[in-house]
Amino acid sequence: MSFHVSDTGNTSRRHAMNGSCDMNNPPPLPPPGNIIGSGIFVSPKGVMENASSVGLALIVWIVTGIITAIGALCYAELGVTIPKSGGDYSYVKDIFGGLAGFLRLWIAVLVIYPTNQAVIALTFSNYVLQPLFPTCFPPESGLRLLAAICLLLLTWVNCSSVRWATRVQDVFTAGKLLALALIIIMGIVQICKGEYYWLEPAHAFEPFQEYDVGLIALAFLQGSFAYGGWNFLNYVTEELVDPYVNLPRAIFISIPLVTFVYVFANIAYVTAMSPQELLASNAVAVTFGEKLLGVMSWIMPISVALSTFGGVNGSLFTSSRLFFAGAREGHLPSLLAMIHVKRCTPIPALLFTCLSTLLMLCTSDMYTLINYVGFINYLFYGVTVAGQIVLRIKEPNLHRPIRISLAWPVIYLLFWAFLLIFSLYSEPVVCGLGMAIMLTGVPVYFLGVYWDNKPECFNTFVAKMTYLGQKFCVVVYPGETKGSEETGSGEEGEELKEARAPLSQDDGEAEKSAADC
Repeated sequence: MSFHVSDTGNTSRRHAMNGSCDMNNPPPLPPPGNIIGSGIFVSPKGVMENASSVGLALIVWIVTGIITAIGALCYAELGVTIPKSGGDYSYVKDIFGGLAGFLRLWIAVLVIYPTNQAVIALTFSNYVLQPLFPTCFPPESGLRLLAAICLLLLTWVNCSSVRWATRVQDVFTAGKLLALALIIIMGIVQICKGEYYWLEPAHAFEPFQEYDVGLIALAFLQGSFAYGGWNFLNYVTEELVDPYVNLPRAIFISIPLVTFVYVFANIAYVTAMSPQELLASNAVAVTFGEKLLGVMSWIMPISVALSTFGGVNGSLFTSSRLFFAGAREGHLPSLLAMIHVKRCTPIPALLFTCLSTLLMLCTSDMYTLINYVGFINYLFYGVTVAGQIVLRIKEPNLHRPIRISLAWPVIYLLFWAFLLIFSLYSEPVVCGLGMAIMLTGVPVYFLGVYWDNKPECFNTFVAKMTYLGQKFCVVVYPGETKGSEETGSGEEGEELKEARAPLSQDDGEAEKSAADC
């Protein structure tokens, strides 16, 4: 939201967005590494509970992967047609106007990022505490407290050092790979031993409760949470090398691979557990390990805890990318785009994200939170894909390096309509609350962004609050850290060089500025 009180501020902001010191802009990660996260350790229970049978649950996982691939193809066309970092926020803003883009940003800042981080932190708590409570569920207060400690610790790490944050991510990424590899290998061993009762067609589709179309829609929401991250590369389009080739290649390689891993992980779960046992566990992988790994069962909770710990760190580490995109367009307060003068870390953005995530920890019900964030995510996925069709009609001659058949966005939108209508029918309070929070952004947009001639007293107040925030956090615009870097030395100087990378390639001066420093 742009509350700048002078042209100088706007100039600084533009310089910050186009050059110098982007504090958390490492090379884009491979999409499979971004998609495969803690979701696969928490979503299987939610999918099974709502799908009502093993067979339908596996179909949900496969169909969700196919729909994700279709959505990714639609985003690939948009990504090279509107080559801006910021993902669907940038596409919605350019196609439907500033208000629609702002609402996407508003709901991402207030709901999507905080809820995702809360779910991952609660998953971490469950996998750490469940082995300590083998005969019952861990206490809710303990789950929330440990999740809050995890969040506060990682916020401090990310505020303190870019290098520490990246090292945490590198070390803890191995946890999820170890856990998934163990699950799939043990599942294959179980099948070879003849333990596939719940995979036989006669038993796979035996419902443990009545099928309900509304619950099936919620099963898709639960499954889609595990596939989150499929549109990561659209947030860094400007940083991709040869996006016309690499964007579709990443889609064709990563999403089938992730779908394969998820389906086989769920097959492995039901070779060792009945649906009732799976539903009775809040830490499915722990229960799986206890049944098959014997004295080595401790490996599973530790691996998943490492994975989810790294997941919280990764979410914090990348969330400020959207803050920069929003600030560049004048849709967010300038303070949220500022970084520490020496450490080059986005302290205001991290503190804001931390506080909003702590509010989400008022509940420890991960599955309600997943329905909440899944509904809002899909709402804007559909709006973005609809924008692809609108753009084809409005600008048919626009250069499109990647051009897909319009049948794909139509298929996606039909599935999208089914999902939203029946999710709202099944969870009217949870989904309605998400929509209500989104609509609160309308007056904020007109007061903070659309209204140009604000009273001088308002501008003065915002300027003073921004100044106080800068003094409290010791932060400035990224473009203003050049002098600090020149005087820096040792580890701080190395961190600044490591963190420096242009967010936008549109401005040719960006790379020159980085090279000069």
